[in-house]
Amino acid sequence: MPRITHRYSFPGRFVAGTIGMPGQRTFYVQARDGNRLTSVVCEKQQLGTLVDHLERMLDELAKLGTPGIPAHVDRAGDLAPLEQPLDEDFRVGTMTLAWDNAQDCVSLELFSVVELEDDDEMVDPLRQTADDAEFSMHVHLTPQATREFISRARALIVSGRPECPFCEQPINPEGHLCPRANGYRKPLFDEPEALD
Repeated sequence: MPRITHRYSFPGRFVAGTIGMPGQRTFYVQARDGNRLTSVVCEKQQLGTLVDHLERMLDELAKLGTPGIPAHVDRAGDLAPLEQPLDEDFRVGTMTLAWDNAQDCVSLELFSVVELEDDDEMVDPLRQTADDAEFSMHVHLTPQATREFISRARALIVSGRPECPFCEQPINPEGHLCPRANGYRKPLFDEPEALD
């Protein structure tokens, strides 16, 4: 079966967003151009990895003197919520990115998770290839739009639950059982001794 690809050349909007409360959030990457809207679900770690690689690529291009590479964006201009209707087109598995010299832009492709035909199990992501994906989203972004995407995505990632300084796992509002401390951690401050 041929792959269904959602193609966007310099879309009007390309953002990351979430639905839900911290600890139960679902992460989306969404592209809109005119009346076309594609929303794909990804993991928080996938989004973090993607923006790390995008930022590294733009920084390297800037060091090489490639014209048109903007500086880092501290705060994204687009802070509006995800667009509705929010229908999941597919769940992201493999991702690829490259610099397109012909168009001086970032070329990003997100491929769907591959499921086995026999049952509902998924193929191990480390063994999955883009050729196996049933769906994909291919986007061309200007360097400025890429910097904006990075800035918004980074703000989203850090806006969740705080990380434990010892094990780097998220801390829930009701507390955290730290595996590095075997579930036990001394108080930060000693209790003051009672005066007689």
